[in-house]
Amino acid sequence: MSTHTEEVKSKSSVQGSQKHERFIYKDDDEIDKAFNWKQFARLFSYMRPYAKQLLPLIILMTILGTITKLAVPYLTGVLAIDKAIKPGNLPLLYTVTASVLGLYVLQWAANVYRIKYTNIIGQKVIYDIRASLFTHIQKLSFNFFDKRPAGSVLVRVTNDVNSLQDLFTGGAVNAVIDCVQLTGIIIILLLINWKLGLAVILTVPVMFFISTKLRQKIRMAWQDVRMKNSRINSHLNEAIQGIRVTQAYTQEKENMKFFDGLNKASLKSWNRASTMNQTFGPLIDTTGGVGSMILFWYGAHLIQQGEVTVGLLVTFANYVGNFWDPINRLGQMYNQVLVAMASSERIFEFLDEKPNIDDKPDAKPLPKIQGSVKLEKVVFEYEPGRQALKGIDIEAKAGQSIALVGHTGSGKSTIINLLSRFYDVTQGAVKIDGIDVRDVKLETLRAQIGIVLQDTFIFSGTIRDNIRFGRLDATDEEIERVARAVDAHEFIAALPAGYDTEVEERGSALSMGQRQLLSFARALLADPRILILDEATASIDTETELKIQEALKVLLKGRTSFIVAHRLSTIRHADKIIVLDHGEIKEQGTHEELIHHEGIYNGLVEAQFRFL
Repeated sequence: MSTHTEEVKSKSSVQGSQKHERFIYKDDDEIDKAFNWKQFARLFSYMRPYAKQLLPLIILMTILGTITKLAVPYLTGVLAIDKAIKPGNLPLLYTVTASVLGLYVLQWAANVYRIKYTNIIGQKVIYDIRASLFTHIQKLSFNFFDKRPAGSVLVRVTNDVNSLQDLFTGGAVNAVIDCVQLTGIIIILLLINWKLGLAVILTVPVMFFISTKLRQKIRMAWQDVRMKNSRINSHLNEAIQGIRVTQAYTQEKENMKFFDGLNKASLKSWNRASTMNQTFGPLIDTTGGVGSMILFWYGAHLIQQGEVTVGLLVTFANYVGNFWDPINRLGQMYNQVLVAMASSERIFEFLDEKPNIDDKPDAKPLPKIQGSVKLEKVVFEYEPGRQALKGIDIEAKAGQSIALVGHTGSGKSTIINLLSRFYDVTQGAVKIDGIDVRDVKLETLRAQIGIVLQDTFIFSGTIRDNIRFGRLDATDEEIERVARAVDAHEFIAALPAGYDTEVEERGSALSMGQRQLLSFARALLADPRILILDEATASIDTETELKIQEALKVLLKGRTSFIVAHRLSTIRHADKIIVLDHGEIKEQGTHEELIHHEGIYNGLVEAQFRFL
């Protein structure tokens, strides 16, 4: 559980219901911007690759469907009533009936193909957006993830992208159809009888004027819904990850109460947005009712004056009925666009995030290294004004093992992060074989550095897949060889399916020691020139550690290594031990040199022996 969240929870437990208002992640602040047409165009630019492939067919089906729909009211009104029924012309009536039936069949076929291919394009666009977002997130620097809970990132890739589906799988095309249909109806109404046409469409400007007043509020309401859902996902992810701690401290009720507050806030936000959303429907219905009243009142007057016929009035009524439907759908479509824009703002916020750690324009591939490492007067700040490292100088010759020792917060892991260039130094330089790590391509740098962490990550999949993660082109024989080298083969062979045994998420079915052995095998398979062991033996029992010590001799041979360890027995054979305290080097030398010096290292060794 993050420190930030723990602080919020501890304070909120005292302040009662106020805690739910205080639980706000920094990246979930509302995005208060006007409707951005540039961003809207950017969203639809994802359709460009499919324009030549499928859009012509969709346009053809759209035009065909619209023409058939616009022709039916004229046939059923003017031709059927005035030309066939009133004079008793049955042959013409039969012809009109057959024509209308044929048009409906043609319209149905056009709609089926249009919907089919629109869905194909829409799903491809959603696929591209999700892939683009995930790919970009993979490239972002550690400081991006330091500021955001995993659940908040997850909701962008899932919920926010999914909320665009309706827009791309029909919404946009239907809006075009409705606009074309509206334009066609207006032209036809004015051509049939311009007086009656103007009287009916007089209410449209009024309706649009009123509806525009609601747009900003609706857009902001949907942004708030997305923000509340993001907080739920963030807390849910944290609650699942920390379930053992929650149950160990019997905080289930407090956790449920906390989640209930977030859930109620989400429900309230959704109800508010939904209520605003539904305002469009009654607004259109009321406007349509007024338009129909005008039509029949003024139409009846024109019939009495002999300016229009009954069939013409029926035709008008049918067109007006078709007129309000697309307006209603456009209103709903606008709401759909607002929802999509609220999500797209959050998606593009991530896509526009620039990695703090990236290749320079002139960065060159790092050649195969020997493994010498030098930190020159390195100063580093996670936050401005708070130095984690204060002028660190470290030199490791190729093949040397360097141990980093110190109390928690002394700067050990920070040095490790700088070596792999997960962060960049604030001042000074980190050099490998005399080359500044900022001047080379990240991929070629990290390909030659192997890391084994204390909390090793095991992916869902087989044992074989997890070891092969160190080098994807490795053969089964190479995988078994490295497993034997780190004494992992014995426990793997005892599993139900051996190397093909499926492990659960994070390897929960394996012991801590077994997971650590797999991480050693993974690192050995990668065959890096520089190897980093960050508390890599902290979770291993004494018996397993003895096996690991022998494996480490093979693993470290010929490689430059940096070993972070609290268990000092694992570093006594290091070529150089560096003792850190509050970001400064206090002592350095071999185990034998430091043990005879009355200093910090000697105190740490004595403290550990006292507790053995």
